[in-house]
Amino acid sequence: MKPNEKLVLWITGSSHFSVHAFMIILPNIMLVLKNEFGTGLDTLGLVAMLGSFMFGLGAIPTGWLETRLGSRNLLLMYYGGSILASIGIALSSTMVGFTAGLMILGLSASIYHPAGLTLISKSVRNLPGGMAAHGIAGSLGLATGPLIASFITDSFGWRGAYLVMAGFNAGLAVLTLIVVDRDVRNHHIQRESSPKNTNRRALFLYYSVAVLMGLAYAGFTTFLPAHFAQQSSGWLTGFSDTLRGGTLMTLVLTAGILGQILGGYLGNHFPRRKLVFWIVALNIPLLLALGFTSGIILLSVGLILGVVHFNFQPVGNSLIADLTQDTDRGLGYGVSFFLNFGVGALAAGLSGVIAESFGVSWVFPAMAVILLPGLFLAGRLEKAA
Repeated sequence: MKPNEKLVLWITGSSHFSVHAFMIILPNIMLVLKNEFGTGLDTLGLVAMLGSFMFGLGAIPTGWLETRLGSRNLLLMYYGGSILASIGIALSSTMVGFTAGLMILGLSASIYHPAGLTLISKSVRNLPGGMAAHGIAGSLGLATGPLIASFITDSFGWRGAYLVMAGFNAGLAVLTLIVVDRDVRNHHIQRESSPKNTNRRALFLYYSVAVLMGLAYAGFTTFLPAHFAQQSSGWLTGFSDTLRGGTLMTLVLTAGILGQILGGYLGNHFPRRKLVFWIVALNIPLLLALGFTSGIILLSVGLILGVVHFNFQPVGNSLIADLTQDTDRGLGYGVSFFLNFGVGALAAGLSGVIAESFGVSWVFPAMAVILLPGLFLAGRLEKAA
């Protein structure tokens, strides 16, 4: 890998880390917010849904803007917006103010993925490996985010978690201003595998699967920390519910790093469309098991799900590059991200209603049922011309 490729992955990886660390804070402070604002899990699920929807919504225009403004300017827009939104969240004293700040944070964070993924697809020769490295950085954000949020919340209050991440992005903004303009512009690797025309039929089928995977992701990541907190009262004695749930969630999301590595390897050695089918198929029984197990079996199932689920990112992101022509790729990633995280965010609201009405444990079987049509769609994708 050439030095400029390493630099691209370092900058995008750090940004990917911060994006997911930001967005995973809320699930890990949900029980604290429930007590502070006197609200139910159904309301908090709706708040999470709104933040995640904005996280996806902005990706579509960002994908279009990437060819006009360039990745560097979009990265700076993400940093600036997330810093201001975090300050607003930290200053909020009502649930309305918190929700407004979270929506602005989600919209700012939505800028990142189309810019970062397009930059990688045009700058890194080993695409599945580059996507895997990028995904690992995001998984590190997901994995350490619960621990960061839980520890800072216990020590300084939940507002401090947002401010710490704002400081991290301020440092990235300075680094990007100094480095990216000089070394990471105008890179564009021409790939022999890039199609002359976008395969719209196959892309539509992939997007359909991505929506369902996004729903499952939003459901299980939003409520798994609370599920762990409720189902592990005998573990990690001396830890608060928030810190215990966050610590166990960190273990699951750390397992996702193995999934990113495995997905990068498999995406380089096996047909990517076939891999999509098997990833969906394996998610379903694992999600079911989360709702009907406890103790060490529950944690074990969560760890396996972390590995399996996160195979989807490097495989799917590489597949988009296979199916789109160069001029459509930024928009292709933007649409994918909106469907995966924006439309997928609806599951956070639905899961909140399920959790409040039937109990948190029923969220996970519901997500398994939602994934069932994905088997048919992924099968069609594999055969699409």
